[in-house]
Amino acid sequence: MSQSSTQPSPPSEFGISESETPTKYGERLITEGHLITFPNPRIGRRYTIHISLPEFTCKCPFSGYPDFATIDVSYVPDQKVVELKALKLYINSYRDRYISHEESVNQILDDFVTACEPLEVTIKGDFTPRGNVHTVIEVFHQK
Repeated sequence: MSQSSTQPSPPSEFGISESETPTKYGERLITEGHLITFPNPRIGRRYTIHISLPEFTCKCPFSGYPDFATIDVSYVPDQKVVELKALKLYINSYRDRYISHEESVNQILDDFVTACEPLEVTIKGDFTPRGNVHTVIEVFHQK
């Protein structure tokens, strides 16, 4: 009769093994992250909101290498405006996803349009060069 033994995770610098470490609040918020909006305070006035998110990360679906980008969002709101902390958490939710540059920027556009229903929006992903290749993906939607 053989006995199987489970090897515990080695303790961290704080004496707690990784398997015993509870999910950090930031990780939980990122995992739960979704776009939240609030009413446009100036309905009827045409104005543009520019947002830059310079810490976007995802993983290459082919190699698993990390990809880094600045995501720029420029939109003309209609009835709703995106809440910035929710947008940050939503963007951070991509960090462990295996997704191409093209798909990530297009998915961000789709989710943004669904949440905000802007008059128009441009999403631009400016990816940090890797292997001597620099990619910029830009997508546009107009109501």
